[in-house]
Amino acid sequence: MSGSRALYSLLVLLALPWLSLVVWWRSLRERHYAQGWAARFGAGAALAGYQRSIWLHAVSVGEVQAAAPLLSALHAQFPTMALSITSATPAGRERARALAITTSSTGTGASAGIDVRYAPYDLGLCVRGSLRRLRPKLLVIMETELWPNLLAECAAARVPVLIASARLSERSLQRLRRFPGLFQPALRATVTVAAQSAADAQRFAALGVPAARLSVCGNIKFDRTPGMQLRAAGAALRACFAPARLLWVAGSTHEGEEQAALNAHRALRAAGAMGAARCAEALLVLAPRHRPRFDAVAQLLDASGLPWLRYSDAAAAGAEQCGRAAVVLLDTIGDLESFYAAADMAFVGGSLVPVGGHNLLEPAALGVPSICGPHMSAAAQVAKELSASGATRMVAAPEQFTAALLELAADETRRRAMSAAALAVVAANRGALESLLLLIKAQLA
Repeated sequence: MSGSRALYSLLVLLALPWLSLVVWWRSLRERHYAQGWAARFGAGAALAGYQRSIWLHAVSVGEVQAAAPLLSALHAQFPTMALSITSATPAGRERARALAITTSSTGTGASAGIDVRYAPYDLGLCVRGSLRRLRPKLLVIMETELWPNLLAECAAARVPVLIASARLSERSLQRLRRFPGLFQPALRATVTVAAQSAADAQRFAALGVPAARLSVCGNIKFDRTPGMQLRAAGAALRACFAPARLLWVAGSTHEGEEQAALNAHRALRAAGAMGAARCAEALLVLAPRHRPRFDAVAQLLDASGLPWLRYSDAAAAGAEQCGRAAVVLLDTIGDLESFYAAADMAFVGGSLVPVGGHNLLEPAALGVPSICGPHMSAAAQVAKELSASGATRMVAAPEQFTAALLELAADETRRRAMSAAALAVVAANRGALESLLLLIKAQLA
């Protein structure tokens, strides 16, 4: 072990008591938070009934969603191998469990060979425990999750690693290059990179990935096709909440963006009162990115003076109260895409504040016109293509956000053109999944 990796491992080890304390504290309020946490230490049940597995790691909700078409394809093409999905967050694990049940032909993830658990802490002992229990023939990492000990232990165990739909910003590259001993030995030894773009491939090459194990496969998020079930769910939500009024979604929002969305919503309803009835009664579906912020956003809604309800209370509230609500707080995980399917337009969060932006392709794949802020570094190429085509309006500040929302709400013809442009961009960029499957077959062979 290099000196830099030994120091890194020591720092992770020293942080573990604090991480455990945080988990314990959060589990007092959210019991599910600590469920399955033994897997973080490399413990838990071993996979039963399968000699080897494909280990698919998706750090959080966004990456789990992106992995959906790959998971379905792997489940269909490699029925004799177990699939294990790991995530680093409770929300990601919850979404992965739902995805495993949907993908599983029997309706129960474990019995169909789809295992869901937390990823191990990045310590050699924890990673080795996970490798013993999962017995992977291949580790597939979604997008950008470079953990020094995970990569090194896979190299030591001769488990090849494929980084799928890989992206790496220039800023991340410069940060990682300061510590060459942490990553470069494993990257040179066992890692294959299927990059989203040529620029991403060049940055991985600068980290030490050999050219023979570098390819440009595109972004797998383009290959996720909304099914009839999703569209039916959207139609049902539309009929329940907004059969005759405008419905828009502010999805994956962060602190500061909820207030901007509420300000824009007030302006929209006020403008509607001057003539457009659908806008006067417009409904905002507000979906914070992280579960721990639901209550804070609820307090913000209490102070707003607007009639609102939690989505988790909607069934008990009844149709009349749902129809009167000006805002619905989406306080569940996994339902955002269904509300996108119901929406006239959407704002994608993490973009008015410097977070890096979230998944513009979820509304785009449904033909929903979207608005985003300027901070889209996490999905820069997608934002560029959708913006250039006219499918997405990129605004620089909250004031422009309000203006863009009002403009689109008043112009149905423009929304239809944006919808067509979004669907065209998505269709033109499909194909990453097929390329990834070829690489996976080569690795397994």
